[in-house]
Amino acid sequence: MFFKMYIMDYSKLKFETRQIHAGLDHTPATGARGIAIYPTAAYRFRDCEHAARLFELSEGGNIYTRLQNPTTSAYEERVAALYGGAGALAVASGMSAILIAVTALASAGDNIVALPFLYGGTYNQFRHSLKRLGIEVRIADSDSPEQIKSLIDSRTRLLFAESMGNPTCAVADLETLSLIAKDAQIPFVVDNTFGAAGYLCNPFDWGANIVVDSATKWINGHGTAMGGIIVDGGNFDWSCGKYPEINGPSAGYHGLNFHEAFGKAAFIVKCRVDGLRDFGPCPSPFDSYLMMIGLETLSLRVRHEVEATRKLAEWLQSHPKVKKVSYVGFDNHPSHLLAKKYFRFGGSAILNVELEGTLDSTIKFVESLKLAAHMTMIGDSITVVTHPASTTHKQLSEADLKAAGVTPTLLRISLGLEDPDDIIDDFKQAFVHVG
Repeated sequence: MFFKMYIMDYSKLKFETRQIHAGLDHTPATGARGIAIYPTAAYRFRDCEHAARLFELSEGGNIYTRLQNPTTSAYEERVAALYGGAGALAVASGMSAILIAVTALASAGDNIVALPFLYGGTYNQFRHSLKRLGIEVRIADSDSPEQIKSLIDSRTRLLFAESMGNPTCAVADLETLSLIAKDAQIPFVVDNTFGAAGYLCNPFDWGANIVVDSATKWINGHGTAMGGIIVDGGNFDWSCGKYPEINGPSAGYHGLNFHEAFGKAAFIVKCRVDGLRDFGPCPSPFDSYLMMIGLETLSLRVRHEVEATRKLAEWLQSHPKVKKVSYVGFDNHPSHLLAKKYFRFGGSAILNVELEGTLDSTIKFVESLKLAAHMTMIGDSITVVTHPASTTHKQLSEADLKAAGVTPTLLRISLGLEDPDDIIDDFKQAFVHVG
């Protein structure tokens, strides 16, 4: 096998245990508790025959860090264990995770169907970059099953959704969408960045086939590294006839059939040996190490952030300068029931507010904050306030802004690890400055 085999059955362990123990090297060579960082570009081959077996994928091992690195392999094993997936692939960013996953499934002349509640960067990749590659992206006007079904045809190669939309926090009906994809014999791909590596939401539990994450967010958790991750659920039937590059002779590997050779891990192996080989968005070993460290405290951090988010949301509800609080934990949120079904605690570590006033007064509020950081970041250990209309969704058209639910006075707030009372005090003084 080309990928590292797991050394134990992690499925018998609780999430909190897996986030610490999965991926650790238990061999007695050094006895080291922590994972080693391997800052190497290449690896020595035992002999020419060994090198040939590695390059033809008949034997697993390290060739070049663009494809695989021992530190990164340990990190991939940990994430796959958290999701209960067949395998994972670490890449340089969340956007590269989407690109690698999509291009492994769709080619020029094909199309993909996506729900409308998308991160601004994903919109741009779908609307512009994939179009230049000849891949049509059909973004639905709504999340109604009827409309989504109407966009799928014989050239559709995947259905894409965010488990919780960025920035509106609209929750996708994962179970319904997975059934639509299954009926169409296409993979259901979920951006689960807001699902915190499966701790808050695990799309595989509801029929998803592939997960992509921006590991920069909750997986890292401290704003110290960029990264993305792709996880293969190992639950799609690649013999359906639509994916000859997975279940058919591979031109890049002398006719090798990934489905026959790698079984449930066929997709993730293709992403590695084709996507990383040809596009090259590999993470550095040091960044993979930082992701491993971040994962060890993920459940503790996320639980605190969800509780802090609810406390801030409750305080903002009664503030006279707040027009609307949008928090999935409140029963007036359109996705409240879906959040209760799909997300642990029925909430999230993100909330949105629309302020009274104008674009200028909203900007003044943001610039008056002292503790909360003005950045385009979520899932950090510090609280972040983002103004999507002038940052993450700046490139969108008016129609796309409306579809994404982005208004001039909308703020996306990602709670960090501070005491929420201090964040509330920071908001109080910022409102005073608005006047």
